[in-house]
Amino acid sequence: MATGEPFNVTVTDPEAIFFSSDVERASTFYRRLGFVETFRVPGDGSPIHVDLELNGYKIGFASIDSSRQDHGLHPASDGQRATLTLWTGDVRATYGALVEAGVTSIAEPQTWLDRLLIAWVADPDGHPIQLVQPLST
Repeated sequence: MATGEPFNVTVTDPEAIFFSSDVERASTFYRRLGFVETFRVPGDGSPIHVDLELNGYKIGFASIDSSRQDHGLHPASDGQRATLTLWTGDVRATYGALVEAGVTSIAEPQTWLDRLLIAWVADPDGHPIQLVQPLST
């Protein structure tokens, strides 16, 4: 196959899955941001996988241990392994409310490319969350 040619496959419904050391803690954090839980396994006890959705966008959290044992994967257990971007109409207020609620700050709001206001916080597993607001031109 030549580089750049489309694959001859059909895929649908993309979802980002984050590896987590504590799936319950991670999913609770994102529910507090407004995500709605759509899937959990097992139904009782500590989950090994939870899916959530916000405005049609799906994310999931998979247990690091389960990913290793059940699927033979080798997920990293620390460091910034992925980021999630959340758009908001007021980065300063959103950032301030999250930090006031105990969410870890990575970087305070700052202008980027003269057209976006961006701040960074971390979820409970240390994944960076980018808060973005378009600025008036």
